[in-house]
Formats: sequence, C-alpha cells, structure tokens
Amino acid sequence: MGKRNGVEDLNSESRATGRLRVLLADDHSGMLDETRGLLAREFEIVESVSDGQALLSAVAQFKPDAVVADINMPLVDGIEAGRRILREGLCSAVILLTMYSDWRLVRSALESGIRGYVLKVDAGEELGLAIVAVAGGGTYLSRGVPSPHAPA
Repeated sequence: MGKRNGVEDLNSESRATGRLRVLLADDHSGMLDETRGLLAREFEIVESVSDGQALLSAVAQFKPDAVVADINMPLVDGIEAGRRILREGLCSAVILLTMYSDWRLVRSALESGIRGYVLKVDAGEELGLAIVAVAGGGTYLSRGVPSPHAPA
C-alpha cells in the first residue's frame, strides 16, 4: 500500500474487488442495520460498532477505506473519534452521518479534518455519494447542512 499525504491509499483488497471497504458506527442498532442495508450493494461493510471506543479499535483492525459514524455515541463521540482516526493516519475518509444540522457541529467536524457530513434524512440519496467523494479526497456536505461559516 502506498501513502498519500501521510495516509494510506485505498487498500489492495479494495482495488481487487472494486468496492470500497466501509466501517459503520452508530449507537442505535436499527440505524446500523438500515445503513448497512443502504450501502451493502455498492460497498463492502467490514464491521459495524456501537460506540466510539469500539470504532477506534475496529478502524485499526480492519483498515477500512471509509468510516461512517454518528456524532452522538457513548465513550468517544464521532467528531473526537474522527479526529483521532485522521491524526493517527488510520483512515483518510471519515463521514459523519447524523441528525444534527447545527452549523457549530459542522464547523467542529471540518476543523477536526472530517470531510464528510451527511444528515440522516438525506442518507438514502447522499451517503453513497459522500463516501465516494471523501474516499476520493474530496469534501461532501449534505444539501441540508448549514454553512459552517455562520456567525458565532
């Protein structure tokens, strides 16, 4: 595996299958099931976890191409988990899947290096697009997400 900007390129298994490997994290099992069902045709779901600490361990173990995480999770929230994942170079594509459209959270996520922010209500239409965009080095914000540059 090569490195780009200090982060591993898409792993060789992804290149061989042509499918991005995605790790899911949400503290609601129903939401994990729904997200897995939504993504399973296009992506390989390598693992699903229900808290931020398990997310950190699973990312180190499974080395996914992308992580999709809720913000509000036990032990370590999604923004802090994303910050650690990116800082440690474990995965370069972190997407938050959340019900929160508060611009302060969007700003906090972007400032931490997270480049994907999708509202749960938009997941059916936008989550796959966000994963591909962020795994490809881009940024993706759900259409319902307010500007992170709103006045403080």
